[in-house]
Amino acid sequence: MNLQQLRYVVATAEHRTMTDAARSLYIAQPALSRAIRDLERELGMTLFARSGRGVVVTAQGRRVVKLAREALDAVHEIEGLANQTTPTDAELRIASTPSLEPGLAGRLLPAYAAEHPGVRVHIVRCDGRDGVVSAIRDQRADLGLTDLPVPTDLITHPLERQEIVLISPPGLDLPNPVPMGKLHGMRLALPARGSMRRRELDAMFGKYAVTPVVVLETDERNGWLNAVRAGQASLLWYRGMAEQAGRAGLVVRSLEPAVRRVIAVVHARRRLPLIAQDFLATAEKGTAA
Repeated sequence: MNLQQLRYVVATAEHRTMTDAARSLYIAQPALSRAIRDLERELGMTLFARSGRGVVVTAQGRRVVKLAREALDAVHEIEGLANQTTPTDAELRIASTPSLEPGLAGRLLPAYAAEHPGVRVHIVRCDGRDGVVSAIRDQRADLGLTDLPVPTDLITHPLERQEIVLISPPGLDLPNPVPMGKLHGMRLALPARGSMRRRELDAMFGKYAVTPVVVLETDERNGWLNAVRAGQASLLWYRGMAEQAGRAGLVVRSLEPAVRRVIAVVHARRRLPLIAQDFLATAEKGTAA
Protein backbone atom coordinates (compact mmCIF):
# COMPACT_ATOMS: atom_id res chain seq x y z
CA MET A 1 0.00 0.00 0.00
CA ASN A 2 1.32 3.48 -0.87
CA LEU A 3 0.27 7.06 -0.11
CA GLN A 4 -1.63 7.38 -3.36
CA GLN A 5 -3.75 4.35 -2.45
CA LEU A 6 -4.40 5.83 1.00
CA ARG A 7 -5.66 9.02 -0.62
CA TYR A 8 -7.93 6.97 -2.91
CA VAL A 9 -9.43 5.14 0.08
CA VAL A 10 -10.09 8.35 2.06
CA ALA A 11 -11.58 10.20 -0.92
CA THR A 12 -13.93 7.29 -1.74
CA ALA A 13 -15.08 7.07 1.88
CA GLU A 14 -15.74 10.82 2.04
CA HIS A 15 -17.60 11.15 -1.25
CA ARG A 16 -19.44 7.79 -1.21
CA THR A 17 -19.53 7.62 -5.02
CA MET A 18 -16.64 6.67 -7.29
CA THR A 19 -17.51 9.48 -9.68
CA ASP A 20 -17.33 12.23 -7.06
CA ALA A 21 -14.21 10.73 -5.47
CA ALA A 22 -12.46 10.51 -8.84
CA ARG A 23 -13.41 14.11 -9.63
CA SER A 24 -11.89 15.30 -6.33
CA LEU A 25 -8.69 13.38 -7.13
CA TYR A 26 -8.55 14.58 -10.75
CA ILE A 27 -8.40 11.04 -12.15
CA ALA A 28 -10.76 9.00 -14.30
CA GLN A 29 -13.47 7.07 -12.49
CA PRO A 30 -12.57 3.68 -14.04
CA ALA A 31 -8.96 4.16 -12.91
CA LEU A 32 -10.10 4.81 -9.35
CA SER A 33 -12.39 1.76 -9.38
CA ARG A 34 -9.54 -0.44 -10.61
CA ALA A 35 -7.17 0.95 -7.97
CA ILE A 36 -9.66 0.23 -5.18
CA ARG A 37 -10.27 -3.31 -6.47
CA ASP A 38 -6.50 -3.92 -6.71
CA LEU A 39 -6.03 -2.71 -3.14
CA GLU A 40 -8.86 -4.91 -1.87
CA ARG A 41 -7.20 -7.92 -3.52
CA GLU A 42 -3.84 -6.95 -2.04
CA LEU A 43 -5.31 -6.67 1.47
CA GLY A 44 -7.62 -9.65 1.11
CA MET A 45 -10.65 -7.71 2.33
CA THR A 46 -13.61 -5.76 0.99
CA LEU A 47 -13.35 -2.06 1.83
CA PHE A 48 -16.41 -0.78 -0.02
CA ALA A 49 -19.71 -2.47 -0.80
CA ARG A 50 -21.56 -1.31 -3.90
CA SER A 51 -24.98 0.20 -3.16
CA GLY A 52 -26.98 1.52 -6.09
CA ARG A 53 -24.88 4.16 -7.80
CA GLY A 54 -22.66 4.66 -4.76
CA VAL A 55 -20.60 2.73 -2.25
CA VAL A 56 -20.76 2.18 1.51
CA VAL A 57 -17.78 1.52 3.77
CA THR A 58 -17.69 -2.00 5.20
CA ALA A 59 -16.82 -2.78 8.83
CA GLN A 60 -13.26 -3.71 7.79
CA GLY A 61 -13.15 -0.66 5.54
CA ARG A 62 -13.99 1.73 8.39
CA ARG A 63 -10.89 0.60 10.26
CA VAL A 64 -8.73 0.97 7.16
CA VAL A 65 -10.17 4.43 6.40
CA LYS A 66 -9.46 5.56 9.98
CA LEU A 67 -5.85 4.40 9.79
CA ALA A 68 -5.44 5.87 6.30
CA ARG A 69 -6.58 9.30 7.52
CA GLU A 70 -4.19 9.13 10.45
CA ALA A 71 -1.34 8.15 8.12
CA LEU A 72 -2.05 11.02 5.73
CA ASP A 73 -2.32 13.47 8.64
CA ALA A 74 1.07 12.27 9.87
CA VAL A 75 2.60 12.71 6.40
CA HIS A 76 1.28 16.28 6.16
CA GLU A 77 2.66 17.05 9.61
CA ILE A 78 6.07 15.62 8.75
CA GLU A 79 6.15 17.63 5.51
CA GLY A 80 5.24 20.75 7.46
CA LEU A 81 8.03 20.15 9.96
CA ALA A 82 10.54 19.40 7.22
CA ASN A 83 9.75 22.59 5.34
CA GLN A 84 9.06 24.69 8.42
CA THR A 85 5.93 25.76 6.56
CA THR A 86 2.40 24.49 6.23
CA PRO A 87 1.82 22.18 3.21
CA THR A 88 0.14 24.15 0.45
CA ASP A 89 -2.54 21.46 0.02
CA ALA A 90 -3.39 21.27 3.74
CA GLU A 91 -7.10 21.28 4.55
CA LEU A 92 -8.60 21.66 8.01
CA ARG A 93 -12.14 20.30 8.45
CA ILE A 94 -14.25 21.86 11.21
CA ALA A 95 -17.76 20.63 12.02
CA SER A 96 -20.16 23.26 13.34
CA THR A 97 -23.80 23.72 14.23
CA PRO A 98 -25.76 26.39 12.31
CA SER A 99 -26.10 28.53 15.45
CA LEU A 100 -22.34 28.71 15.99
CA GLU A 101 -21.14 28.89 12.39
CA PRO A 102 -21.49 32.72 12.11
CA GLY A 103 -19.12 33.16 15.05
CA LEU A 104 -16.72 30.61 13.61
CA ALA A 105 -16.69 32.23 10.18
CA GLY A 106 -16.72 35.80 11.47
CA ARG A 107 -14.19 35.63 14.28
CA LEU A 108 -12.15 32.43 14.60
CA LEU A 109 -11.46 31.71 10.94
CA PRO A 110 -10.13 35.19 10.03
CA ALA A 111 -7.73 35.07 12.99
CA TYR A 112 -6.54 31.59 11.98
CA ALA A 113 -6.22 32.49 8.29
CA ALA A 114 -4.11 35.53 9.15
CA GLU A 115 -1.55 33.28 10.85
CA HIS A 116 -1.86 30.29 8.48
CA PRO A 117 -2.74 31.61 5.00
CA GLY A 118 -1.73 28.37 3.28
CA VAL A 119 -4.41 26.23 4.95
CA ARG A 120 -7.82 25.69 3.36
CA VAL A 121 -10.62 25.48 5.93
CA HIS A 122 -13.69 23.41 5.11
CA ILE A 123 -16.73 23.83 7.36
CA VAL A 124 -18.69 20.60 7.77
CA ARG A 125 -22.23 21.81 8.37
CA CYS A 126 -24.15 19.72 10.93
CA ASP A 127 -27.78 19.94 12.03
CA GLY A 128 -26.87 20.08 15.71
CA ARG A 129 -24.62 18.81 18.47
CA ASP A 130 -25.31 15.15 17.63
CA GLY A 131 -24.23 15.83 14.05
CA VAL A 132 -20.96 17.40 15.19
CA VAL A 133 -20.22 14.39 17.41
CA SER A 134 -20.93 12.01 14.49
CA ALA A 135 -18.69 14.00 12.13
CA ILE A 136 -15.81 13.77 14.61
CA ARG A 137 -16.33 10.06 15.29
CA ASP A 138 -16.59 9.25 11.56
CA GLN A 139 -13.46 11.36 10.93
CA ARG A 140 -15.31 13.59 8.49
CA ALA A 141 -13.98 16.51 10.55
CA ASP A 142 -10.76 17.14 12.47
CA LEU A 143 -12.39 19.50 14.98
CA GLY A 144 -15.90 20.41 16.02
CA LEU A 145 -17.47 23.58 17.40
CA THR A 146 -20.50 22.91 19.58
CA ASP A 147 -22.05 23.50 22.95
CA LEU A 148 -21.44 21.12 25.84
CA PRO A 149 -21.93 18.48 27.09
CA VAL A 150 -20.62 15.94 24.56
CA PRO A 151 -19.86 12.22 25.11
CA THR A 152 -16.77 11.47 27.16
CA ASP A 153 -14.92 9.81 24.27
CA LEU A 154 -14.28 13.33 22.92
CA ILE A 155 -11.81 15.88 24.29
CA THR A 156 -13.17 19.39 24.91
CA HIS A 157 -11.51 22.81 24.90
CA PRO A 158 -14.01 25.34 26.35
CA LEU A 159 -13.94 28.73 24.64
CA GLU A 160 -16.79 30.82 26.03
CA ARG A 161 -20.19 30.83 27.68
CA GLN A 162 -23.17 31.92 25.56
CA GLU A 163 -26.43 33.13 27.02
CA ILE A 164 -29.73 31.53 26.04
CA VAL A 165 -32.36 34.19 25.36
CA LEU A 166 -36.05 34.35 24.52
CA ILE A 167 -36.79 35.52 20.97
CA SER A 168 -40.40 36.59 20.46
CA PRO A 169 -42.62 38.30 17.90
CA PRO A 170 -43.24 41.99 18.61
CA GLY A 171 -46.22 43.00 20.71
CA LEU A 172 -45.89 40.53 23.60
CA ASP A 173 -46.27 42.15 27.02
CA LEU A 174 -43.19 40.72 28.71
CA PRO A 175 -40.54 42.22 31.01
CA ASN A 176 -36.82 42.10 30.28
CA PRO A 177 -35.43 39.90 31.73
CA VAL A 178 -38.25 37.38 31.58
CA PRO A 179 -38.79 35.41 34.83
CA MET A 180 -38.73 31.66 34.25
CA GLY A 181 -42.30 31.42 35.56
CA LYS A 182 -43.48 33.42 32.55
CA LEU A 183 -42.59 30.49 30.30
CA HIS A 184 -45.52 28.54 31.78
CA GLY A 185 -48.24 28.41 29.15
CA MET A 186 -46.09 30.36 26.65
CA ARG A 187 -46.30 29.25 23.02
CA LEU A 188 -42.85 27.95 22.04
CA ALA A 189 -41.12 26.41 19.05
CA LEU A 190 -38.86 23.64 20.37
CA PRO A 191 -36.36 21.06 19.06
CA ALA A 192 -37.72 17.65 18.10
CA ARG A 193 -38.79 15.42 20.97
CA GLY A 194 -36.09 12.94 21.95
CA SER A 195 -33.17 15.09 20.72
CA MET A 196 -30.39 15.96 23.16
CA ARG A 197 -31.22 19.68 23.06
CA ARG A 198 -34.91 19.03 23.66
CA ARG A 199 -34.10 16.85 26.67
CA GLU A 200 -32.02 19.68 28.13
CA LEU A 201 -34.82 22.21 27.66
CA ASP A 202 -37.38 19.82 29.15
CA ALA A 203 -35.08 19.39 32.16
CA MET A 204 -34.95 23.18 32.55
CA PHE A 205 -38.75 23.43 32.34
CA GLY A 206 -39.04 20.72 34.99
CA LYS A 207 -36.55 22.48 37.26
CA TYR A 208 -38.66 25.64 37.26
CA ALA A 209 -42.02 23.80 37.18
CA VAL A 210 -43.20 25.41 33.94
CA THR A 211 -45.08 23.80 31.07
CA PRO A 212 -45.01 25.72 27.78
CA VAL A 213 -47.47 25.20 24.95
CA VAL A 214 -45.51 23.46 22.20
CA VAL A 215 -46.51 24.95 18.84
CA LEU A 216 -43.75 23.44 16.71
CA GLU A 217 -41.32 20.55 17.21
CA THR A 218 -38.47 20.45 14.70
CA ASP A 219 -34.68 20.56 14.46
CA GLU A 220 -34.88 22.88 11.44
CA ARG A 221 -33.65 26.32 12.57
CA ASN A 222 -35.46 28.06 9.72
CA GLY A 223 -38.69 26.45 10.92
CA TRP A 224 -38.20 27.96 14.37
CA LEU A 225 -37.57 31.46 13.04
CA ASN A 226 -40.43 31.26 10.57
CA ALA A 227 -42.82 30.37 13.39
CA VAL A 228 -41.64 33.39 15.39
CA ARG A 229 -41.83 35.71 12.37
CA ALA A 230 -45.39 34.52 11.75
CA GLY A 231 -46.32 35.42 15.34
CA GLN A 232 -47.10 31.79 16.19
CA ALA A 233 -44.53 31.17 18.91
CA SER A 234 -41.43 32.32 20.78
CA LEU A 235 -38.04 30.64 20.66
CA LEU A 236 -35.17 29.89 23.08
CA TRP A 237 -31.87 30.44 21.28
CA TYR A 238 -28.33 31.73 21.73
CA ARG A 239 -27.52 35.40 22.28
CA GLY A 240 -25.15 35.11 19.33
CA MET A 241 -28.17 34.86 17.03
CA ALA A 242 -29.78 38.00 18.48
CA GLU A 243 -28.49 40.19 15.64
CA GLN A 244 -30.14 37.95 13.06
CA ALA A 245 -33.38 37.99 15.05
CA GLY A 246 -33.24 41.78 15.43
CA ARG A 247 -32.86 42.24 11.67
CA ALA A 248 -36.02 40.17 11.27
CA GLY A 249 -37.92 42.59 13.56
CA LEU A 250 -38.10 40.17 16.49
CA VAL A 251 -37.65 41.01 20.18
CA VAL A 252 -34.80 39.50 22.21
CA ARG A 253 -35.04 39.24 26.00
CA SER A 254 -32.83 37.68 28.66
CA LEU A 255 -34.12 35.06 31.11
CA GLU A 256 -34.17 35.36 34.90
CA PRO A 257 -32.23 33.55 36.25
CA ALA A 258 -29.81 33.66 33.33
CA VAL A 259 -29.10 30.42 31.45
CA ARG A 260 -25.74 29.91 29.77
CA ARG A 261 -24.13 27.09 27.80
CA VAL A 262 -20.40 26.43 27.38
CA ILE A 263 -19.17 26.55 23.77
CA ALA A 264 -16.11 24.42 23.05
CA VAL A 265 -13.85 23.03 20.36
CA VAL A 266 -14.00 19.23 20.51
CA HIS A 267 -12.02 16.42 18.90
CA ALA A 268 -11.37 12.71 19.11
CA ARG A 269 -8.85 11.18 21.50
CA ARG A 270 -6.07 10.85 18.95
CA ARG A 271 -3.07 12.80 17.77
CA LEU A 272 -4.28 15.89 15.96
CA PRO A 273 -2.79 17.10 12.67
CA LEU A 274 -0.46 20.05 13.14
CA ILE A 275 -2.90 22.41 11.41
CA ALA A 276 -5.63 21.40 13.89
CA GLN A 277 -3.27 22.00 16.81
CA ASP A 278 -2.55 25.45 15.37
CA PHE A 279 -6.29 26.22 15.15
CA LEU A 280 -6.76 25.25 18.79
CA ALA A 281 -3.91 27.56 19.79
CA THR A 282 -5.48 30.42 17.82
CA ALA A 283 -8.93 29.81 19.32
CA GLU A 284 -7.62 29.64 22.88
CA LYS A 285 -5.49 32.74 22.34
CA GLY A 286 -8.62 34.63 21.28
CA THR A 287 -10.46 33.40 24.37
CA ALA A 288 -7.67 34.60 26.65
CA ALA A 289 -7.72 38.00 24.93
